[in-house]
Amino acid sequence: MVRLLGRSRTRSPQRPRAAMSARHRQGGDGRSRWNPGAAARSVLGGGSVAGQVFVLQLVIVLLLVIAAVVALVLQARQDSTQEARRRSLAVAESFANSPGIVEALNSPDPTAVLQPRAEAVRKQAHVDFVVVLNTDGIRYTHPKPDRIGKKFVGTIGPALAGKPVVEEIKGTIGQLVQAVVPVKDPGGRVVGLVSAGITTQHVGVAAEDELPLVLSAALAALALATGGAALVSRRLLRQTHGLGPHEMTRMYEHHDAVLHAVREGVIIVGGDGTLLLANDEAHRLLGLPGDAEGRHVLHIGLDPGTAELLASGRVATDEVHRVGDRLLAVNQRPTDRAGGPPGSVATVRDSTELRALSGRAEESRRRLNMLYDAGVAIGTSLDVTRTAEELTELAVPRFADFVTVDLFEPVLAGGHPDPAGTLRRAASTGIREDAPLYPRGRQIRFVASSPQGVSLAIGRPVLEPRLRDAPGWHAQDAERSGQVMEYGIHSLITVPLRAGTLVLGVVSFWRSRKPEPFDTDELALAEELVARAAVSIDNARRYTREHSMAVTLQRSLLPRSLPDQNALEIAYRYLPAQAGVGGDWFDVLPLSGARVALVVGDVVGHGLHAAATMGRLRTAVHNFSALDLPPEELLTLLDELVGRIDQDEAQDEDSAPVTGATCLYAVYDPVSRRCTAARAGHPPPAVVGPDGGVEFWDVPVGPPLGLGGMPFESAERELPEGSRLVLYTDGLVEDRRHDIDVGLERLREALSRSGGSPEEMCGAVLESVRPARAADDIALLVARTRALPAGRIAEWPVPADPAAVGEVRAAVTRKLAEWGLEELTFGTELILSELVTNAMRHGGAPIKVRMLHERHLVCEVYDSSSTSPHLRYATMTDEGGRGLFLVAQLAERWGTRYLPAGKVIWAEQPIPPT
Repeated sequence: MVRLLGRSRTRSPQRPRAAMSARHRQGGDGRSRWNPGAAARSVLGGGSVAGQVFVLQLVIVLLLVIAAVVALVLQARQDSTQEARRRSLAVAESFANSPGIVEALNSPDPTAVLQPRAEAVRKQAHVDFVVVLNTDGIRYTHPKPDRIGKKFVGTIGPALAGKPVVEEIKGTIGQLVQAVVPVKDPGGRVVGLVSAGITTQHVGVAAEDELPLVLSAALAALALATGGAALVSRRLLRQTHGLGPHEMTRMYEHHDAVLHAVREGVIIVGGDGTLLLANDEAHRLLGLPGDAEGRHVLHIGLDPGTAELLASGRVATDEVHRVGDRLLAVNQRPTDRAGGPPGSVATVRDSTELRALSGRAEESRRRLNMLYDAGVAIGTSLDVTRTAEELTELAVPRFADFVTVDLFEPVLAGGHPDPAGTLRRAASTGIREDAPLYPRGRQIRFVASSPQGVSLAIGRPVLEPRLRDAPGWHAQDAERSGQVMEYGIHSLITVPLRAGTLVLGVVSFWRSRKPEPFDTDELALAEELVARAAVSIDNARRYTREHSMAVTLQRSLLPRSLPDQNALEIAYRYLPAQAGVGGDWFDVLPLSGARVALVVGDVVGHGLHAAATMGRLRTAVHNFSALDLPPEELLTLLDELVGRIDQDEAQDEDSAPVTGATCLYAVYDPVSRRCTAARAGHPPPAVVGPDGGVEFWDVPVGPPLGLGGMPFESAERELPEGSRLVLYTDGLVEDRRHDIDVGLERLREALSRSGGSPEEMCGAVLESVRPARAADDIALLVARTRALPAGRIAEWPVPADPAAVGEVRAAVTRKLAEWGLEELTFGTELILSELVTNAMRHGGAPIKVRMLHERHLVCEVYDSSSTSPHLRYATMTDEGGRGLFLVAQLAERWGTRYLPAGKVIWAEQPIPPT
């Protein structure tokens, strides 16, 4: 019983109190910690098997010791008695045969002769008496003289007959052992008797002298026996954990009942591979023979894999082995981890049904995971085609071997689907690339009898478990259908892509590897999967439509080409943000006097609202630039306009304010090579000198447009010919990961490394500085300055005298002849005559005339008055008022430009082609 419990190492479900206390004496690692005091109490208590065995051993040893002591005492007494008989007989015979004993007996007074001699012999022989008798039994000697002459107590008959006699009697001096021998004369006649003896008291004293040694030996034996019993009981106490016989019996019965009643097989294998124990369930599951216990596990008919596992003793957790038609899950652990005997214990569980259930549960879990992944992986971008590809990539190979997505043509462009139109294969993914399905990009029209056609018609999924038996599918394309069947595709599910009431297309799931066809559960999964994808595809479709509208609007608002002008060589780049259409813009505006205005602006936000606002601001800048205003005044007017727009937008809850828009406005004059700039919350422009040096122009920064309350300031500097003026929006230099200072420094390095034309500089800057994923629009404008040659500039001061007008006409005629523009002489003379006359009449001195030979012939008249002339129609009776009318008819453009001290009236004439 103890051996079985030691091997099974199990516990009863209802542990007795003694077992619980023994468990509490164990350490945290499960090993027993021996407590001598507790062990002694358990042993002495006698309640446990060890205690009872100890008490029983102690009683047996005590009885044995007592018996040994008694036997030793009795033996000592017996030996003392025998010694007394021998000694008394020897003393009696020696005295009887001593010389002169016969003569003394025959002497007149035997007592006088024999008494002294008898006492001397008694003392020397250590006996209690030596008595000499006559044949009548009368004493001649005695240790007590008063007993001399009296009758001897004892048997003398045999001695009178010539034979010695030894007996134990009660004499006059007590219980004694005495010997009586005859005294014979030379003729052999008995003439007297001699008796010698020792009392029992002296015999006991001799035995008691040996008793201490006997007791000492007994106590030593008792101590050794007690120690041995304690050691045996201690080991037994450890093995039985302090349980009593009843408890051990009950535990064994419980263990035996549990061992053979559990639904798991239990197998205990020794360190040498011998099968020590197998319960009934193990016999049933493994088909063990009845005599399997005691045999090696390799020789009891197990399958090789299971036998090898049990023989190896290695750790196994839910290791599946096929035994017959069963799938057995085997768990194995060694038994010597906590100081137990070498070997292993294994449990065997029939997992055939559990495998089937767990397979279905695993399949359900896999499908739920797929639906969860669909919510995460499908719709990561707002691109219709990419969203369709994400659906196919998710479903292959987790659900189907091949997946195709066919969308109506308008859906790909963001439009509404046309149920009567054609479809296009937007995505196709499979486990292999050589499937004979329609390729991606192919236009398709499904016949009404095909599964796809039926799905599109009824708006519900269709299951074709066996394509070979589906005539409607073969009707779509008989040749291709045969190729698909030969390829191994045998089952199909088609699901319409529904987004509300719209059917965007159809998704087809194809199976080839698994021999089982699609079932109704998989049909429901496919429908749920496509329903989730349809929402994302519809969102991408709507975004595509809105994005296309916004892009169209933005492209229509941005400059499609740069105007013709000779002051600057210009290149530009515009990159919309990936998040959508933004509000960045730029412009190149030719001004009077061969000057050119450069504008870069940014409206915060993305979408149609930002694009529309950008268009309004760009239009306003166009209009304001026609007034030839200085940059700071133009920004002031633009700021007021944005403020009025914000006030109007505030009344509409669905609109957002424009506050936060920025703008940079710069005007370059090729005649003076000077540039004037002002900015409203915009990054500073960069200036790259002809030598390649880069600096950021410290133009005074004003608040963003729409805030109001703060004036704008401008800065002016001369730009040598060949300098490059770089204007940009903050999307180029700002990044969520870096500060704007980092972006400006990167831009400086890129500009310092780039060279050549503005086109090359734009490409180099974007390649070096452009963020990997732009979160904002980027507008970049690079302008290389040119100077108008001095030979194409003519200036004349005009005195305030009407006669000077003729001199001016003559000088103009000569200059036009020099420039080869004789065809423009008449018109130019007339224009300048009218403008100079008006300056003299309505303006003030000084008056100056300047003529520029650029793309146009520009005539300018300066005066100190700020009064602007107005064009009017003169009546038939008016004598004047026709001068500006004539100027307007002769010139292509004309206008007034105000200066800090005066104004300039200018007119442009086209130069005839040569």
